[in-house]
Amino acid sequence: MGFFTFAAAGGGLILMGTFEAISSSTLDPSPPSTHPQSKPQTTQSKSSFTYFLLASLLSLLFILNSLISFFDALNSNDRVGSAQQLQVLAIAALFFLYSITGLLVNFTNSSFPSSLLNLIVLFGFVEEFMYFYLQRKDTAGIENRYFDLLLVPIFVCVFSTVLELHNPKSIFPKLARGVGLVLQGLWFLQMGLSIYTHWMAHGCSLKEKSRGNYTVKCKGHPEYHRARAIATLQFNCHLALIVVLVVGVYSIVARRTGVVADFSSYKPLGAEMQHQIDSQGRFTLDSEDDGDEEVREEGNVVMNKAGGEVELGVNGNGTYK
Repeated sequence: MGFFTFAAAGGGLILMGTFEAISSSTLDPSPPSTHPQSKPQTTQSKSSFTYFLLASLLSLLFILNSLISFFDALNSNDRVGSAQQLQVLAIAALFFLYSITGLLVNFTNSSFPSSLLNLIVLFGFVEEFMYFYLQRKDTAGIENRYFDLLLVPIFVCVFSTVLELHNPKSIFPKLARGVGLVLQGLWFLQMGLSIYTHWMAHGCSLKEKSRGNYTVKCKGHPEYHRARAIATLQFNCHLALIVVLVVGVYSIVARRTGVVADFSSYKPLGAEMQHQIDSQGRFTLDSEDDGDEEVREEGNVVMNKAGGEVELGVNGNGTYK
């Protein structure tokens, strides 16, 4: 049951991040008079509606799952598990408020300020960050390593939302938040596989006090060290996968939607270096021996003050003419 919960959460976050990135790529930062805006606005509205719909469904599933886990913790006399689910309920309620407000704005086409929407989701991401940062039910549990690595995509979402509050017309904060949501979804899937399936690190086992209160114990220090190293390696692989996906998907979307760019300022590689070489003049490869011979030939004849010439010989001896 735990794996399906993580899989549903991860799949929903991946879809949300994908639609967030697509909606950011359809934004046109150019002035309205230069390009027709009907088709981009229609695509953007559809992507935004799908994004808020997925966010509302995912938040509702989180609320239902937290309620089930809360009552299960009460039946198991697990006070820590029940308190933990109350925190999850508060986080899910914030995201549910954000998604419902976004759906109402899309349905009614009202002039609701986007900064308020971003402020609500910012509070949700900050609360989620603090929840995983302060969650230390068992300090020796391997799940804490997965929670620490989960802070990276959550921080990306927090930082990008703050940037969007500062500059709401830019496409890059939405794109960064979409990438952060996709990375969150991938890591939730990885946590479900590494905690609830046979893909768990060798020598470790799952201990559950209630449905939402669990820990991963290992036999000894080598097993703990290996499990933490495996978690770090898995996260690095997910980062590499995200880079490949972002570059590939964004290039396809940019080609289909026709991203406007000014390439007049670009110069060929090495153009500045070639210009510097040309401005310095031409180099010569004349041998220095030729110059030394000329100096010796000129030095053998020394003009006398009286008008005569003195031809120098060996050891300073010479003849006067």
